[in-house]
Amino acid sequence: MTIDTGEQTVGLSERQHSKFGGNDMSVLQNIIENNLMSVFYSLFVTLRRPREATNREVDMSKFELTFEDDFSSDELDRTKWRSHHVGMRRGGYWAPEQSFIEDGMLHIRTEYRSDGPNGAGWYSDGICTSGLFEQTYGYFECRCKLPAAQGLWSAFWLTRSGLASGKPGTEGTEIDVFESPMYNRKGDNKLITSNLHYNGYGAAHRFHNVGFFKVKNPYEEFNTYGVEWNENEYIFYLNGMEYGRSDFGGVCQNPLFLILSVEMYGENGVPSSRDKNADEAQFIVDYVRAYQYKDLLNTK
Repeated sequence: MTIDTGEQTVGLSERQHSKFGGNDMSVLQNIIENNLMSVFYSLFVTLRRPREATNREVDMSKFELTFEDDFSSDELDRTKWRSHHVGMRRGGYWAPEQSFIEDGMLHIRTEYRSDGPNGAGWYSDGICTSGLFEQTYGYFECRCKLPAAQGLWSAFWLTRSGLASGKPGTEGTEIDVFESPMYNRKGDNKLITSNLHYNGYGAAHRFHNVGFFKVKNPYEEFNTYGVEWNENEYIFYLNGMEYGRSDFGGVCQNPLFLILSVEMYGENGVPSSRDKNADEAQFIVDYVRAYQYKDLLNTK
């Protein structure tokens, strides 16, 4: 997940001792750039009309189940999931103990820990199926309730190791089925976004916003988010109804794995200034499922 909302804004009041001379000029430049980014993103959210769901429903009759976890065991099934990353992640840290099973559901808890394995800070987690389950094409779905706290960024996404710079989307694409970066920010608390990324994460990185869409009570109720991926396009679904499609970058032709994650805004383990007093929250997942087209299975 690489969409940047530009929320790490430093106010002039925080630099009141600066006289903006010498090296302080770079400070002023950063302040201006960060504030411009914040304004740009706010305008983007405000002006971009949320997508409405169509009357086209996902046709499950053409798929066969290939992966499922309904989190009914006492512990996270490590034959299906592994840590996507351990240690510093944006404005906090990822630690495996932040993911656990409770009442037949996956919980990824985000909380401030004074005694965390990387020291004091905000801790959450990201789990993935890399090396355990990967698939090219099909339908991928997650039913979940999002963490209701400012500064948190939950997501269900697909990717592959090493999205290399200089490679088209056909070689590898990050598919963000949904991201929730906007709780209690400028815009609408019910807005969720879907995105596509390819060509690495450096200067050549390419990004496409499939759209913002409104979800009924995403932080209080369970909703289902899905993507259908075929050789021609990606089709995004909310509660089984289509709301967007794209073939940006050329549709990926290689296997991708699944990720569930929560991140904290910020850098180098430090939350952004507006999110440092965030509340503890939990990303609760009822199930994750993957399906393959029956005609592709029958040709093997």
